[in-house]
Amino acid sequence: MRRKNTERLGDVLRRVLSQHHLDKALLERRLIAAWPHVLGANVLPYTADLSIRNRTLYVQITSSALRQNLFFSREKIKEALNKEVGATVIHEIVFR
Repeated sequence: MRRKNTERLGDVLRRVLSQHHLDKALLERRLIAAWPHVLGANVLPYTADLSIRNRTLYVQITSSALRQNLFFSREKIKEALNKEVGATVIHEIVFR
């Protein structure tokens, strides 16, 4: 017997996360986890630290040449990361 007031599990989870203000933190974690997938395995060994504060992604890169290349591509990287997560999580990237 089917109930008439059923909801999809994904919709319920999104609503609960939103009510408890956990949706932003979850999206930030997903964006940080997407970094290796979006940038590839070649960049990962030179990435020391990733953090998000005030919609800005801070990335510590240990290679100055790679940091310069990523700096010029930061808009494309930002768009690719946000697209991977499915929401606008960051507005800016700062390479250190």
